[in-house]
Amino acid sequence: MNFKYVCNDCGKEYASDTIMYRCPACSEKALEQGEMQRGNLVTVLDKAYLASLAHRDAVTPGDFSPYPVPDAAVYPVGNTPLIAPKRLADTLGIKNVLLKNDGANPSGSFKDRASQLVAAQALHFGENTIALASTGNAGSAMACAGAAYGLNIVLFVPETAPKAKLLQSVLYGATVVPVKGTYDDAFALSIEYSKAFGGINRNTAFNPMTVEGKKTISIELFNQLGRKAPDIIYVPVGDGVIYAGVYKGFHDLKEAGLIPKVPQIICAQSTKSNAISQAWKTGKMNTIPSASTKADSISVSSPANGRMAVRYINESGSWATEITDEAILEAQLELAKEAGVFAEPAASAAWAAFRKDAGKGMFDKDASVVILLTGTGFKDLKAVEDAVSIPPSIEPTIEAVKKLFS
Repeated sequence: MNFKYVCNDCGKEYASDTIMYRCPACSEKALEQGEMQRGNLVTVLDKAYLASLAHRDAVTPGDFSPYPVPDAAVYPVGNTPLIAPKRLADTLGIKNVLLKNDGANPSGSFKDRASQLVAAQALHFGENTIALASTGNAGSAMACAGAAYGLNIVLFVPETAPKAKLLQSVLYGATVVPVKGTYDDAFALSIEYSKAFGGINRNTAFNPMTVEGKKTISIELFNQLGRKAPDIIYVPVGDGVIYAGVYKGFHDLKEAGLIPKVPQIICAQSTKSNAISQAWKTGKMNTIPSASTKADSISVSSPANGRMAVRYINESGSWATEITDEAILEAQLELAKEAGVFAEPAASAAWAAFRKDAGKGMFDKDASVVILLTGTGFKDLKAVEDAVSIPPSIEPTIEAVKKLFS
């Protein structure tokens, strides 16, 4: 497909015939202490091509993809279910709320969407090695894609990453390199690895295909909702790439003339990892000293796509909502007990933000709302160990049962 890259910050354009990461003009400039990264690239599809999609009876995520995905059945990403949480909706008095359960993807998270497209990019350019940094989900997703397509995956992770996610990556055959440091340390080291050894780098935001892969959810929602967009979407946010992907998908649908406007996309962040929320509120594109939320997948102090996310919050007329870790864990239990959906803490942040905003009357109760649940709770069982417990065993007699229930 014909497309170009445009720098999010300086607006400089680049051709797409080679592998590109950040804008050379912006990324070479020194950042001030605590300043968010500059120079992330936006992938701009050919406008005439997008306009031609308006005349089709049906569109697919592949129609909006910069690279064709080969053998999609090998790694079947997407087509995840929309769940109507009737009991919760009745309790809240909100009729049109749906849960988009991306924990149903092959590796159990939304990150499969980006990994599928980065794998397609590697195959397009004849590269066999993909390196990245991750706290877990992106790594296990890329490892899953690597196993499916026969690609070599080198994964740098902070040593504190959830063990279940690391084991998943090892089981898929990735080379896992634990780093004595933060996610940001692992991120920097993975880029140095790519410079030294070559291949493709999948790092979130660093590779613009991560945003493009994640935008598939918007085209999918458009189809699932009967060729229309919801009024509001709640998205859990750490580094800002999922947010940008959701925005970009609806933006491309709008450019194609398939929807009249981009819906409001609400940025849900933990109060303990709120760099993007604070940047949106203050207008100052700064990082935060540290991030310590229990929702590890959105625990980011220096968001790799912060500037683009803030831009898109503003362009979509949206807002950012911060919630406490306590509210996130309460939301996780509520989703499990009242809707039968076991989501990891990061995903549950979107529901927690929705609950908070609903209580404050931030939107019309007749609005159609989608809550994006980005990963399954089975990836981080440790997060719920203190909230629930397994009952002690009883003797195998009816007397013991009667005593238990009397």
